[in-house]
Amino acid sequence: MHELTESDYDILHAMENIVDGIAAMWGEHTEVLLHCLDSRNPSIMKIANGHITGREVGAPITNIALVKLNEGQDVSKAYITKSPNGKTLRSLTTVIRNKQHQAIGLLCVNFNLDAPFQSMIHSLMPNINSYCDHSVTAETFARNNDEMMHSSIETVREQVITDSGIPPSKKSREIVTRLHDLGVFDLKDSAQIAAKGLDISIHTIYRYLREIRAN
Repeated sequence: MHELTESDYDILHAMENIVDGIAAMWGEHTEVLLHCLDSRNPSIMKIANGHITGREVGAPITNIALVKLNEGQDVSKAYITKSPNGKTLRSLTTVIRNKQHQAIGLLCVNFNLDAPFQSMIHSLMPNINSYCDHSVTAETFARNNDEMMHSSIETVREQVITDSGIPPSKKSREIVTRLHDLGVFDLKDSAQIAAKGLDISIHTIYRYLREIRAN
C-alpha cells in the first residue's frame, strides 16, 4: 500500500455509485463495500447493507482482504467466509487500480448464504406486483447499434400509433420527436434507418429535426 493521491481518490469516489448499484440489484442479503488502500488509513469508505457484518464507514480492512490483495488476481475466485456473528458468506474481492497500475482500493461483495430462502427470493424480486403491469415496456438487449435503433424505432412507433390522443397527421412528427429525446439521432446513419423504418422520406426526418432543434 501507499499514500493515495487526489486522483486516486477521484477514482474511488467515482465507484461509490457502483456499491449502491450492486446492492440494489442483489438486495438486502448482499453486503457491498469499497475499501480504500491508503497506507495512512486503509479502511471502508463506502458500504451498503453493512448489517450483514456489522461494519460501517471507517472500519479497518480485514486480514482476508489483505490476503486477496496479495494473491495477484485482480478478481478473486469466490470464497467462503464467516461474519462476526457466524453468518456463512460467499465473498468476492476485486482490486481497483489507478493508471499507474497501483492498487488503490478493493470492491468486496459478501452474500449471506444463511438468509432464509424466501427472504432471498423476495429481495431479488422487489415490488413483484409491478411485473404484472402490462404497460411496462420490455427491454431489448441489442447486439449492435443498428439493432438497438430498429428496436427503439419500433417501440416508439407502436406507442405513438396506439395513442388515440395524437392526430394521425401528427404521428410521424411525434415519433421523430420522441426518438430525438431518446438521443437516437446522435448515432451514425440514424436518420436513414428511421426514414426506412417509418416509411417516410429522409428529407422529412431532417425537416422535423430542424424544427425540433429550433424550438
